[in-house]
Amino acid sequence: MAVESHLLELRNRHHKIDREIKQEMKSPLPDTLRLSMLKRKKLQIKDQIIAAKTA
Repeated sequence: MAVESHLLELRNRHHKIDREIKQEMKSPLPDTLRLSMLKRKKLQIKDQIIAAKTA
């Protein structure tokens, strides 16, 4: 059960960051530094999701 709830939390964070990235991209002048940080964080969470699934 704990693994499932952890996976759910990671997926929710992943989707939230994805929405933030899309919102920033809609901006007339997107903040490239923020986009880079968000994308890096999204990849880290994806790696955590994969690791949790294989654990």
